[in-house]
Amino acid sequence: MDAMAVLARTSRPAPTLLATTSPAVSRRPAAVSFAAAAAAAPPGSRGRVALSAAWGGRAARGRVSAAGRIVASSVEQSYIMIKPDGVQRGLVGEIISRFEKKGFVLKGLKLFQCPKDLAQEHYKDLKEKPFFPGLIEYITSGPVVCMAWEGDGVVASARKLIGATNPLQAEPGTIRGDLAVQTGRNVVHGSDSPDNGKREIALWFKEGELCEWESVLTPWLVE
Repeated sequence: MDAMAVLARTSRPAPTLLATTSPAVSRRPAAVSFAAAAAAAPPGSRGRVALSAAWGGRAARGRVSAAGRIVASSVEQSYIMIKPDGVQRGLVGEIISRFEKKGFVLKGLKLFQCPKDLAQEHYKDLKEKPFFPGLIEYITSGPVVCMAWEGDGVVASARKLIGATNPLQAEPGTIRGDLAVQTGRNVVHGSDSPDNGKREIALWFKEGELCEWESVLTPWLVE
């Protein structure tokens, strides 16, 4: 028998591969629009209902503000001021970068020559202190940089970033610990409570000077 015929009779046919289809898999979107979630809230629920938005498989919880945006319940605002010595020494960029790298959102910023009456109002709790006249003279001696920062627990966190009032007692890595040596030239001021944060921002910024905006980095900083 011809060899080719033998091979043809004994060889097995190649298996037929059947195309298979997998059922469609539903995937969660990588991001969820907070604005869309707020818009979908039932009428009258804004400002008092808690929403959970799936983001990257994790839950982001917050409340819807009267303006229709979702904010964390512990979001605060703090007034941070770079004093005349910080401006004169060219430390403005260095100090701002500390708060940016931490993840806080800058809502207001201006270079400002502080008048005497404003300085006295700001430091009115120290009016009876013997160093009060010198403090007023110092804070009005040159321009200051006024800033309003917003973030989750920003008041207490900013105080830690700034460091102790006496720079010689401030921890290394803090602004005062790294950049100052004397209490009378400690380069920066920070609100000591959420209530004072609101009061000081209202004192130093006029209506319309704060910028309302949302950072695209927020989902990468808070849940």
